[in-house]
Amino acid sequence: MTDSNAAREIAIAYYDAWTNKNMDLAMSYFADDVVCDAPAGRIEGIVAYREFLGPFTQILLDANLIAAFGDDTTAVLVYDTRTVPVPDAPGAECLTVADGKIVHNRFIFDRLPFAEARRPSTEPGPDQPRADQP
Repeated sequence: MTDSNAAREIAIAYYDAWTNKNMDLAMSYFADDVVCDAPAGRIEGIVAYREFLGPFTQILLDANLIAAFGDDTTAVLVYDTRTVPVPDAPGAECLTVADGKIVHNRFIFDRLPFAEARRPSTEPGPDQPRADQP
C-alpha cells in the first residue's frame, strides 16, 4: 500500500458533483463499464449507473459528508442525506479506482424508509370518517 490518496480525491470529487446535482461531472469520474452493487442489486455500465443515481439527485435537498478515507485504489465515503420523502437517509460507498476512474462501487443505504414514503397513507382524509367513527 502506498501513501497516495488518489481514490479518496476522486471519490470526494464525485460526491461533490452528484450532491450538487451535476450528473455530467459526476459521471466523468466513472469507467464506462463501472459495476455497482447496491441494495436493489447489481448495476452494470455508466448509463445504468446514471439511471440509478439521477432520480435520487432530483429529490436530494442536501448532504453532509461525515467521513472520507482512502488510498491509491479504494475509498470509503460515509454521509447523511436529506431528501424530499425521507428527512434522514444515511449512506456509504466503497469505491474502487483504476486508471483514474471509478470501476466499482459498493453502495450501502437503507431502502425501507424510501419504500415506506412511497406507500399510500392509510390515514383518512379530512372528508373521510375514521374507521372508529360512525
